[in-house]
Amino acid sequence: MFEVTVTASFAAAHFLRDYKGKCENLHGHNYRVEVTCRGGELDKTGMLVDFVDLKKALREVVDRLDHRHLNETPPFDVWNPSAEYIALYFYQEIEKIVGPEGKLHRVKVWETDTCHATYRPGS
Repeated sequence: MFEVTVTASFAAAHFLRDYKGKCENLHGHNYRVEVTCRGGELDKTGMLVDFVDLKKALREVVDRLDHRHLNETPPFDVWNPSAEYIALYFYQEIEKIVGPEGKLHRVKVWETDTCHATYRPGS
């Protein structure tokens, strides 16, 4: 099994709705996003996916959120902008770009150096 991973970062502000604690107040993070594709078959060039294509897809989605107030940015104007929902959003949006061939395996989103959430479809 092969895995290919790319990362990017962005800065954004948010607050958590229906939360009691410091995170109910507006604050910001320097987020890091890691996207991993996985598969057992390589293409004729010996690649699972091209790093260039995967980085471009990730950058396209990152640019939608970079230096934004997430609570005012769809879909987080409806979804609570938790790290878990941000990971889900990245997964759904990147899958639209790279295709549903089953290679997209997971997305991790770090809010800090020591805290991250992962979205991986499945049971």
